[in-house]
Amino acid sequence: MKTTLVVLFITCSSLAWGQTAGTLSSQPVVGQIPDHPQHASLHDMAPEQSLVGGSPSTYTYAQGERPLWEFGPVSEPVPLGDVARAYRKQKLTAKKAEIVFEKQGS
Repeated sequence: MKTTLVVLFITCSSLAWGQTAGTLSSQPVVGQIPDHPQHASLHDMAPEQSLVGGSPSTYTYAQGERPLWEFGPVSEPVPLGDVARAYRKQKLTAKKAEIVFEKQGS
């Protein structure tokens, strides 16, 4: 009963405190958007820059198809049932504890 009254008192007092906090003015406030007149003006583009660094002659590329064997072997996914069977078999053959402690008394 005491705990319920204390919790109720704390809840009511926190709600009352929240209502007495600073209030907002009822006067409307018009937001001002800053003006940037040069944002959309025409100007020259920046000079070209290499993404890989160095001079433009350091970057080379080629076109064509690469053979599939260059990408390595294709791995086949193992079915989940096979994984579960292997785990069960590994669990049965695992080394067991030699000493088993049981709880003595209560």
